[in-house]
Amino acid sequence: TYATQRIRGAMLDELRAADWLPRSLRRDMRRIETAISRMQQKLGRSPNESEIAKELGVSLSEYQQMLQESRGAQLVYYEDFHGEDNDDFFERFESSNDADPLDLLQNERFKAELVHAIESLPERERMLMGMIYEQEMNLREVGEVLGVSESRISQLHSQAVARLRSWMKGY
Repeated sequence: TYATQRIRGAMLDELRAADWLPRSLRRDMRRIETAISRMQQKLGRSPNESEIAKELGVSLSEYQQMLQESRGAQLVYYEDFHGEDNDDFFERFESSNDADPLDLLQNERFKAELVHAIESLPERERMLMGMIYEQEMNLREVGEVLGVSESRISQLHSQAVARLRSWMKGY
């Protein structure tokens, strides 16, 4: 109804007003994710930074600056919380005492797909993600191990997260 649309619009306006990320940054991160997705489909593998930069129509240094500006910001889009059938994300992962075998199977498929997505990352990014999430190392420590600066680790992390988001978009 008209009232529902107005209320929903007002809520979204309020959320946007309270957002700490500039719209330009969100737009750039979406562009990066889209470019990565297109290149993965075209190449059949994870694209490297120069291929992503070329797809975006920017220089490698401009692409790295875009990653740096994001500083690993984890983007969560409103659309991510609703599936194609307009089902609610939170309802899909709602806890229940009696486990539904179909839900368990779908959850296992999600995990398997995520493992496959992580394995498809370039080796350096895969190592970086392992050090951050499995070994719980901070960015400085990871930078020391890989021999690069903390800001470069942040860029690589942002890029890896964008690759994973692109890969897992269907879930």
